[in-house]
Amino acid sequence: MAQFGSLSDRLTETFRNLRSKGRLTPSDVDGTVREIRRALLDADVALEVVKAFTAAVRERALSDEVNRALNPAQQVVQIVNEELVGILGGQQRRLEFAKKPPTVIMLAGLQGAGKTTLAGKLGKWLKKDGHTPMLVAADLQRPNAVQQLQVVGEQAGVHVFAPEPGNGVGDPVKVAKNAIKAAVDQQYDTVIVDTAGRLGVDAELMKQAANIRKAVDPDEVLFVIDAMIGQDAVVTARAFQEGVDFTGVVLSKLDGDARGGAALSVASVTGRPIMFASTGEGLDDFEPFHPDRMASRILDLGDIMSLIEQAQSAFDEEEARAVAEKIASDSFTLNDFLQQMQQLRKAGSIKGMLGMLPGAKGMREALDNFDEREIVRTEAIIQSMTPKERELPKLLNGSRRLRIAKGAGSTVTEVNALVNRFEQAAKMMKTVARGGVPQMPGMGPIPGMHGGKKQQQGGKKKSKVGNPAKRAAIAAGAAAAPQQAPKGSGLGLGGAAKGGKAPTEEELASLQKFLGR
Repeated sequence: MAQFGSLSDRLTETFRNLRSKGRLTPSDVDGTVREIRRALLDADVALEVVKAFTAAVRERALSDEVNRALNPAQQVVQIVNEELVGILGGQQRRLEFAKKPPTVIMLAGLQGAGKTTLAGKLGKWLKKDGHTPMLVAADLQRPNAVQQLQVVGEQAGVHVFAPEPGNGVGDPVKVAKNAIKAAVDQQYDTVIVDTAGRLGVDAELMKQAANIRKAVDPDEVLFVIDAMIGQDAVVTARAFQEGVDFTGVVLSKLDGDARGGAALSVASVTGRPIMFASTGEGLDDFEPFHPDRMASRILDLGDIMSLIEQAQSAFDEEEARAVAEKIASDSFTLNDFLQQMQQLRKAGSIKGMLGMLPGAKGMREALDNFDEREIVRTEAIIQSMTPKERELPKLLNGSRRLRIAKGAGSTVTEVNALVNRFEQAAKMMKTVARGGVPQMPGMGPIPGMHGGKKQQQGGKKKSKVGNPAKRAAIAAGAAAAPQQAPKGSGLGLGGAAKGGKAPTEEELASLQKFLGR
């Protein structure tokens, strides 16, 4: 299920019922607000947030600005969108970096919220942005927490400061202090401190986190919270705010949250903005949180800006230009096709990107059933080909296709399907590159449009037959042919003989022999 899937379904269904009304009455507004309240409560949003939200929507929906609107239903959707942006934090809040490096970022939260993995994601994101981050293993209580951070840091390509083995050994406050000195000496401009968590909020946890904060004086304290815990997010967030205080919130495991209770509650209750969201298990599944874009996703209005940014980060402009030239010159090969698929995978989850399109709810079932491993299988088939076969797919005879299928762990049918799809796609792309309109499979040509070649009026010119005997036979056949084929004749034959009898097999065979076929 997509992010906030069930909440989005409920809200879009509610607004669909409004679009049939030319004018909204107070009872229409009350009914809509009632459905919104139920949807939010089912999404596990905090009760105080639901009350404030629905009261604001009702007051604005009954105002004169909606009554005077040409389309009241769209006006109500706009009001709900603006109020959602408000409870999600309003404006996007960016990290504030220290004027004199290093910038210290401290992570806090319960055990299991995903702090250690998120430290690696944040480090990799900062590194891409031109910073030199260092991770600090200050979680010395959870078993193997230090080793986990070292593995994550290695995967992210970020240095890890881990002087203590952990597993209950070492002083986390001392480790955090020494990390700042090491960052200054080794010229790291950002320090990310991973702290210990607990299974629940307790005094010892708060005291240790508060001591670390006092020792390193962080520029940012990010509260990492599991997006799937619903209303419990409010209790936990308030406890950390009182015990440690934090400057921003990071939502982890947002990809598994179909309801959205934590996201819609924590920013409104604590007054602290949501700054980042973790949207998957990979280290690249991490993005800044934009309240306006998230509100649009919830209302199924799409998130085109995030989609563009994600694509721009993965696709190289020069490579894209080179591929366009290859398509136009009919030199697009399976190697180029493989390269494009690999760049598409770098952009992130295809399901996630398709979910950013407006109206994605209409294809929610198709998205849920989509298996992204199909791209991996396609890559395996292409990589099982020789360089020459990728350049010239026409070389792929039966024995070659059998060898490729065995090498890729697939079937010959799948190899055939891939080659056919590639050839069709190459033809369509070539037609589009030359300014034409491609003919879609299963559809006839579009009236008034042409493909790559201009068609001559009157159809294709027939070549003249050189043999006079053949020309005479063809002319006689054309003169004797009826205007309409009789019923039951699928080939348009028959009717030439008296009585409307179709020609026999012997007659057809003699005619073929006469024509030299």
